[in-house]
Amino acid sequence: MSNRPFKVLGIQQIAIGGSDKNALKKLWVEMLGVPVTGTFASERENVDEDILTIGLGPHAVEVDLMQPIDINKKPAVHTTPLNHVGLWIDDLQAAYDWLSAQGVRFAPGGIRPGAAGYDICFIHPRGDTSLPISGEGVLIELVQAPPDVIKAKS
Repeated sequence: MSNRPFKVLGIQQIAIGGSDKNALKKLWVEMLGVPVTGTFASERENVDEDILTIGLGPHAVEVDLMQPIDINKKPAVHTTPLNHVGLWIDDLQAAYDWLSAQGVRFAPGGIRPGAAGYDICFIHPRGDTSLPISGEGVLIELVQAPPDVIKAKS
């Protein structure tokens, strides 16, 4: 696979879902002391999240604590406690194009702006007959790394 036109640079985030993000904050913010650095809500994605940050600069890792806006709608961000893992990618468009051509199944929506302001896309947790390669039960977010992260992690 030496012709891969991109690199995975590191972990960008982990996203943890629950029916009430305040219960998650009790551990992550109050007990562990991880600071809340932002919030994000999207009716379309059925998510209300607090964004926490561990570390600094290009080595920082987000911890997103998520709850559904409507517990009866999809996506159900609370039904898988470890909702997804985000990976920094040096060239997201090249990764998306190449992985798609290799049979990787992506979730609907393609490349789009994410909660933290970086372009993102998701590898689907389940494959199908036409696109058999998937996260095998884990949703994986690919995140376009900004220049400082690319420089620090390359």
